[in-house]
Amino acid sequence: MGRVIRGSRKGKSLIFTSKTRLRKGAVKLRAVDYAERSGYMKGLVKKIIHDPGRGAPLAEVVFHDPYRYKLKKELWVAVEGAHTGQFVYCGAKAQLAVGNVLPLAKMPEGTVMSMCEEKASDRGRFARAGGTSCMVVGHSDDGSKTRIRLPSGTRKSIPSTCRAVVGIVAGGGRMDKPVLKAGNNFHKYRVKRNSWPKVRGSAMNPVEHPHGGGNHQHVGHPTTVSRASVPGQKVGLIAARRTGLLKGGQKLKK
Repeated sequence: MGRVIRGSRKGKSLIFTSKTRLRKGAVKLRAVDYAERSGYMKGLVKKIIHDPGRGAPLAEVVFHDPYRYKLKKELWVAVEGAHTGQFVYCGAKAQLAVGNVLPLAKMPEGTVMSMCEEKASDRGRFARAGGTSCMVVGHSDDGSKTRIRLPSGTRKSIPSTCRAVVGIVAGGGRMDKPVLKAGNNFHKYRVKRNSWPKVRGSAMNPVEHPHGGGNHQHVGHPTTVSRASVPGQKVGLIAARRTGLLKGGQKLKK
């Protein structure tokens, strides 16, 4: 009987959970209300703050509550060009300007935006990491669906009532600087979660990993493993349809 492997321990253990104590809060667009659907709401960018474990800066935007005498704070991912003291506008009648939130139906083709919703009023799902953005590729003839290009390059059709922030997320180019030393990675993952350093399976003993053991560090059997295999065996290329390098040019889907 071997040890419980690392992949299985990650599911249950509290050792591997993310470090959330110092985080600033959930990052979401405004909840949709009548003012946004039929007009616009004006907000003020109060602060631009760092969120531990996140590459992109956050913007704290303050709105007047449309129904009660109070202010409502929202945390958004800051877009490039946003600054404190800036007025931002949310709603169907808002202008197409950097930092404003509009439904995709109101954005012309080629608009670059971020913090885009996947389903109407889910408050932002796509393009939230530093430097990422989506682009409006086209609208359907009846105006109910919009085709967007995601940061990965894939295209997706989503309802035109989904909202997004105009502009690309700030904090881009973070990966361009070389890490140079292990200490930088240590501090990076220290605020994220316990996922570094990663010991290779072939560097372990047979008791700890299916790839462990042997007089030289080698796996000793194919690394593909069936979908139906038991949890302690499920390491490597799980239920791989194919392995190896991708050969040949990729056909771009129109």
